[in-house]
Amino acid sequence: MASFTRYVDLVMHPERYHGHGKQPPFFEGWYYKMVSANRERRIAIIPGIFLSDDPDRHHAFIQVFDGLNGDATYHRFPPEAFAAARDRLELRIGANVFTHDSIHLEIADDLRTVQGDLRFDGVIGWPTRTLEPGIMGYFGWLPFMECYHGVVGLDHAVAGELTIDGETTTFSGGRGYIEKDWGQSFPSGWVWMQTNHFELPGTSLTASAAVIPFMGTSFVGFIVGFWHHGVLHRFATYRQSVTEKLEIDASHVDWTLRNRTHRLHILARRAETTPLPGPDKIEMGKRVPETLRSEIEVRLTALKDEADVLFAGVGGCAGLEVAGEWERLIVR
Repeated sequence: MASFTRYVDLVMHPERYHGHGKQPPFFEGWYYKMVSANRERRIAIIPGIFLSDDPDRHHAFIQVFDGLNGDATYHRFPPEAFAAARDRLELRIGANVFTHDSIHLEIADDLRTVQGDLRFDGVIGWPTRTLEPGIMGYFGWLPFMECYHGVVGLDHAVAGELTIDGETTTFSGGRGYIEKDWGQSFPSGWVWMQTNHFELPGTSLTASAAVIPFMGTSFVGFIVGFWHHGVLHRFATYRQSVTEKLEIDASHVDWTLRNRTHRLHILARRAETTPLPGPDKIEMGKRVPETLRSEIEVRLTALKDEADVLFAGVGGCAGLEVAGEWERLIVR
């Protein structure tokens, strides 16, 4: 009974660490994105743990990705340097601490030095309820999924400073976003995009489609959330939403979806990427081509009246990944 209660508690709190007692292969990583008020600095900090089928490859890590110039460093720690609370989002990797509303960094090695404290205010989380415990919906209840996804903060204010290789940047007045992944391996193919830098604060888009192995076969699933004026518009496989079009070429990702009440059109402009490490069952190989220099056009309309445009705008400082067997995602 205690283990079942613990399982339910974890499913209902996707932001927490899910790896207590897990056997390899297993990974879990949190993605903290911060953009300065003037948008001249954009950075992603990715802490996590990787447990391989090969025990010699076990390690904790912190990735530091400068989204403006594309520089990325991968800082390894012994697995015993990783510690996580059971009842809240609180991670410690060496002297570095990550929570729901703060980051404390003390990285100093041959690759890079990063020091500082950031605080997050007004974090807007993805709603959880019994039948939809987070962005994965009822799939979050299934214990055999290859990869799980969670959104911790769709949008929030950032305060504080980071000093990177001796250069101090203030992020006060900037905006942030937090998400996470955990499981055995990243998918064989996916598209992911995110922006919360529209003309006015308080609007955020997160969207992904992936090849999902399921009970001996596979399918293309998608989860999209568009937060605007205090309302989360959801488009997801588990909600019987439909991808009307998903086309990908060298310059754009063109995606149109509809749910029961709305249509969402997304046009993401691709930009030069940096290969970041991502997990399979054996290693953290450089399999995640990411940029934070994309732009995403978003248009939301009501199905009952296509002339009723609820939102039209362009989000900047956007994250975008097109990875692996992405051709399997195409819908024309």
